Amino acid sequence: MNFTRTLFPLSMLLLSGCVVGPDYQKPETALPAKFSESKATSGESVTLNPWWESFRDKRLNDLVHQGMAENLSVLQALERITAAEANVVVAGAGALPSIGASAEASASGQDGDYLRRTSGGYSSSSKSLTAGASASWLLDFFGQYRRSKEAANASLDAAYDDVNVARLAYLSDLVSSYVNARYYQEALALSRKNLESRRETLKLTNEIKEAGAASSLDVLQAEGLVNQTLAELPGLETGFHQSANHIATLLGLPASTITSSLIKGSAQPMPRYATRTGIPADLIRNRPDIRAAERRLEAATAQIGVAEADLYPSIELGGSIGATRNFTSAATGNLTSWSFGPTLTLPIFNGGSLKARVKIARSEAEQQYLTWKSTVLNAVEEVENAQAALIRDGQTVAAQRKVVNSYEQTLNLARESYRGGASTILDVLDAERNVATARLQLASAIRQLARDFVALNVAIGGGAEIGSATVASK
Repeated sequence: MNFTRTLFPLSMLLLSGCVVGPDYQKPETALPAKFSESKATSGESVTLNPWWESFRDKRLNDLVHQGMAENLSVLQALERITAAEANVVVAGAGALPSIGASAEASASGQDGDYLRRTSGGYSSSSKSLTAGASASWLLDFFGQYRRSKEAANASLDAAYDDVNVARLAYLSDLVSSYVNARYYQEALALSRKNLESRRETLKLTNEIKEAGAASSLDVLQAEGLVNQTLAELPGLETGFHQSANHIATLLGLPASTITSSLIKGSAQPMPRYATRTGIPADLIRNRPDIRAAERRLEAATAQIGVAEADLYPSIELGGSIGATRNFTSAATGNLTSWSFGPTLTLPIFNGGSLKARVKIARSEAEQQYLTWKSTVLNAVEEVENAQAALIRDGQTVAAQRKVVNSYEQTLNLARESYRGGASTILDVLDAERNVATARLQLASAIRQLARDFVALNVAIGGGAEIGSATVASK
């Protein structure tokens, strides 16, 4: 009677199909109500926003769309989805019955003098055909396989998000490399323009020297600036070729493949509209790396249940049936065998390893939570940094345009004054240096403005799902 009283509650517990381990809860962390330099207005989803079209550069748009399906990092991430889908099948298969079959045929015999002397025979032989089938089913009373499938599905979702992480990295790298390439082309054009100006100054200095109003020192100083400009050109050309080569690699092409098509320069990319950042909470929805971190947290949480299920008894139903057909020199006959029954496994003593595995699983889930929180905070920082930089980049560009205009006027006045003998060649050379430096600084400021525009849009998750064939399936 006591045995029955003990067994009955245990049976009811097993048959109830309980699932051990904690259920997943969405993580939370404190976030500010708004970004420091924007309004507290939640924005729409930006994952389908083609923000690079703000540059109004057709060549850039073509390169972006060309690389969407060719970038090797994106293709690798897509291939990892295939493996994650297979893991879901593997995890679900454990809860299903397993059925197998086998067949065997054999022949044996004996021959020799010994058989003749002892039994009067000359040989003996036998043949047999054997076939069988077996089945087993581990009853998932404590949800081990259900938790495994839950973890596999969460990992699959993370794999989908990883594709969008790769897309964002591709967009950031490609557009930034294109911005760099156009900057080097602009810097080359400005340096060649400066070279023409300095050669003009050198010619003017030689003419004045022939008239007896300038010295050889003046000529040498003018020649020095010409040679200095010539020395700067190879470095700028190298920068352009390296940027073009990197763009080709991002498109999945050999380096230098698209260089010739980029040599025909165009204006430096400048964004034509401002980016609405929304609020920090929007990042949890729009940033694929945050979503991927959350899915990995869910998978780690489910693994706690897998580890805890090993602490409880398990029951496996198994059975087999076999049939054998024997052929011998003496007789022929059939033999059939079968078996069926449950197998109960009790974890009695394991040196504490099972409890240690539960502790490990809980620690890994906590690590994943910290990873998620760190990803969220880093995302907020990236948006804040890019937004602050972009606002001030616009101020820098506007001020630098005025600097260029002022120095260009100063150079014109210095040349006129030098021709009239009212100033020295040093005044002209200083004015030329100022103009050359100001022009290059303006080009650099425009490049930085474009790069920070890219950084801000990537930081808010802009365009992460454009070209994604997996959006609907998620």
